[in-house]
Amino acid sequence: MENLHYAAAALRHLRRRDVTLRPVLSKVGPFALELEESPFGTLVSAIISQQVSTSAAAAIERRLVQRVAPRRVTPKNLLALSLGELRTVGLSRAKATYMHDLAAKVHSGVVPLRRLHAEDDETVIEQLTHVKGIGRWTAEMFLIFSLGRPDVLPVDDFGLRAAIKLLDGMPELPTRAEVRARATIWQPYRTVGTWYLWQNLKLQRKSGEA
Repeated sequence: MENLHYAAAALRHLRRRDVTLRPVLSKVGPFALELEESPFGTLVSAIISQQVSTSAAAAIERRLVQRVAPRRVTPKNLLALSLGELRTVGLSRAKATYMHDLAAKVHSGVVPLRRLHAEDDETVIEQLTHVKGIGRWTAEMFLIFSLGRPDVLPVDDFGLRAAIKLLDGMPELPTRAEVRARATIWQPYRTVGTWYLWQNLKLQRKSGEA
């Protein structure tokens, strides 16, 4: 578990600014965002996870790791696999194409993964969305889970929208504009507010309350 340097300041800020969120902060406990070790692996996982269940994505990723073993999942090793070979692990034709495009652009330096940590959030998003199959939401997940950026608000994330609906007792899922407006008081720690709402939604679903 990673306790990021901004965690204490973020919690003070959220407790002070968002009265409705305070019980969630207490219930969930310490901010414990776990960062992914491999930036490339984060993007591979994100592509695999698109429009499939968590269990299905995990199974596909296990088969991919086994397919390249004993080597690691790297751009070079993925490029050595044909689209047909990638499909044997459970990837659709589209996702196999996305995977090749990601590997090729990282390998060639078109997407400079090793330098993205030095770029601002919007530049990172702009660079990553050069890859087929990577949109803004996937790039935002990279900012949160690979780079640990403190102020990311993924307005297209269904879990966040569902969590806001639950927290505020809304009759319908909030729109993107409503999510942005709701999270204004979290700035500059919208990642932390988002993470707490994700955790709260998980707890509510486990208890059968959501």
